[in-house]
Amino acid sequence: MIQLFYSIVLVISLICAAVYSFMWHRHFDVNFTMIFTLVPIACLGYFLFSQSENLREAVAAVKIIYLGGCFLQLFIVLNIFGLCKIRIGKRLRTLLFGICLLLYLPVLNLGYGSSFYKSISFTVQNGNPLLLKEYGAAHTLIYAAFFVFFAVGISAVVYSWIRKKQVPRTVLGLLVFPYIICVLSFFLIRQIIPQIEFVPVGYVLAEIIFLIIAYRVNLYDVSDTVIDSMVREQGIGYVSFDFKNRYLGSNHTAQCILPELKDTALDERFGEKPAHQTIRQLLDRFRENPEQNTCLYPVPGAGSDDDRIYTAKVNYLYDSDRKRGYIITFTDDTANQKYIRLLDTYNEDLRQKVEDKTRHIVEMHDNLIMSLAMMVESRDNSTGGHIKRTSEGVRILIEEITRDQTLQLPEDFCRAVIKAAPMHDLGKINVDDAVLRKPGKFTEEEFAKMKHHTTEGARVIHEILRQTDDELFKTIAENVAHYHHERWDGSGYPAGLAGEKIPLEARIMAIADVYDALVSKRVYKEAFDFAKADRIIMEGMGSQFDPQLKEAYVHARPRLEAYYRNLNV
Repeated sequence: MIQLFYSIVLVISLICAAVYSFMWHRHFDVNFTMIFTLVPIACLGYFLFSQSENLREAVAAVKIIYLGGCFLQLFIVLNIFGLCKIRIGKRLRTLLFGICLLLYLPVLNLGYGSSFYKSISFTVQNGNPLLLKEYGAAHTLIYAAFFVFFAVGISAVVYSWIRKKQVPRTVLGLLVFPYIICVLSFFLIRQIIPQIEFVPVGYVLAEIIFLIIAYRVNLYDVSDTVIDSMVREQGIGYVSFDFKNRYLGSNHTAQCILPELKDTALDERFGEKPAHQTIRQLLDRFRENPEQNTCLYPVPGAGSDDDRIYTAKVNYLYDSDRKRGYIITFTDDTANQKYIRLLDTYNEDLRQKVEDKTRHIVEMHDNLIMSLAMMVESRDNSTGGHIKRTSEGVRILIEEITRDQTLQLPEDFCRAVIKAAPMHDLGKINVDDAVLRKPGKFTEEEFAKMKHHTTEGARVIHEILRQTDDELFKTIAENVAHYHHERWDGSGYPAGLAGEKIPLEARIMAIADVYDALVSKRVYKEAFDFAKADRIIMEGMGSQFDPQLKEAYVHARPRLEAYYRNLNV
């Protein structure tokens, strides 16, 4: 009777494993596969034990039973963590596996040592094999590990239920059942019916529940299901290569786009075939600049109406978190490209007119801002030409920053900073003439009034650019006016900002502004020579100025000196 019971359990576990194999998907977590591998192994151990006729056979069966038991809890926990989107590092996973392996080693020594069973004997009762044993310390450790894994798994499920809204509630609810079933079968039912081990029944029921979870889990993996659907429905082709330009494979759609791929052997390097040349060009351009990873690839048809236009996009091929090569995807963009060409044909004149009008409006807007800045400058008898000089200084600094790649600055940011530079002192429009035009140094009270030109400048610019569509330029212009007198060490004004809390555009403006003040004549001082001005600027790196801009300034210094010398010629 017991033999029949364990036979049925083994058969059911194998059927579940077969079903899992049938529904297996390449995106399944490996922990799923390990569960469906270890459960039949454990059930096989129980079946073999029911067939054992002596102590040696019984001990061998126990070793198989614990092979599943020692490692099954680990992979259930790892599977729970994966389903709950809780990341576990590789080192921790390896450590946990090593602990389970150490727990299993005394089982392998069963029959030769006393660490797992202090004593063991074999008998048959009512036709059923029975092991009479006294548990050892190693067996106690396995029980302790079981409880730890149980607690960790349940805690992960509860935590995810409370904190992780993107983990499906259906899956979380199902994850609780395998543990409950295993615990009930291991501790409760065993006490009621001691003649039969119900643990394999718990394993099989848990296996069935994990089949349900496996069936559901792919539906929630949006990235994978969407990719599969797009490849199938939209006819997306893909070709992959390793970093040595060896062909790794392609799908049917890609082979229709590039027929030479059908005759290309896996691991074959590029040759002289047209398809190989096309791919080499795409990959070479991607290596030079990964941002330039997209282009159009026309495929002639039997007639003009059959011509197709594909968008070819190159990306890195990833294996988990590692880059292993390149993948090129081809997406049919024929309809969109024909529509674009149609629009280009009919709207070219309109587009040109709009561009001309827009350019004219922008020029008027820029001229208005520059005129306003020049008007402010005309009120300040100490800053004649200051606007143009500092604007040129900012442009030189920006070019050097871009050239030596001290900082990775977007082109639109650079253009906006150069364009905003003339506006940095607009706030002086609201400074009283008695202060602004004073022919000498300021008193503390006068200097306090002069400081207000920064906040006033930001306010004036905000009002002027209120209706602009260029939010980036608006923000940069306000920041340049507001914070160009802040210092890296936090002792500047008006807000006392320090370090990288000062907007980068204001940090760049500060160098150009101070440099011009040093090498230009003012009512309260003569112009400093270039060496003295350079010494002051360099001494200020890290206290007054951003030390990250030091290298760019050093490279810009010869151009700055040349520019100011030409002004004095």
